[in-house]
Amino acid sequence: MTHIEKTSTFIKKRNTLLPVCLLMDIIGVFTYAIPGIGEAVDLIWAPISGAVYYYLFKGRIGIFGGSFAFLEELLPGTDVIPSFTITWLIKYVFLKNKTLKELE
Repeated sequence: MTHIEKTSTFIKKRNTLLPVCLLMDIIGVFTYAIPGIGEAVDLIWAPISGAVYYYLFKGRIGIFGGSFAFLEELLPGTDVIPSFTITWLIKYVFLKNKTLKELE
């Protein structure tokens, strides 16, 4: 795979994941916004959030982050943490060169 192909794949994946990450964080905050019902919905949402996190980021980041996302949804008051978007920023903005190397 040439450098141009790697860069193109990186950009495509990066641009596809951002809206998904934002949506997942919005759903997580939305469940927090419904008093009383929100915490009950979190019991259903927490495993879904953890599984989606693992699916999106895979590897060590996916395992650690998926576990964190699961716990974040279960613990009261922590739903406001945008864990999906934070991970996206770390992986595709701050660790951009490392992520590009993973595509080799």
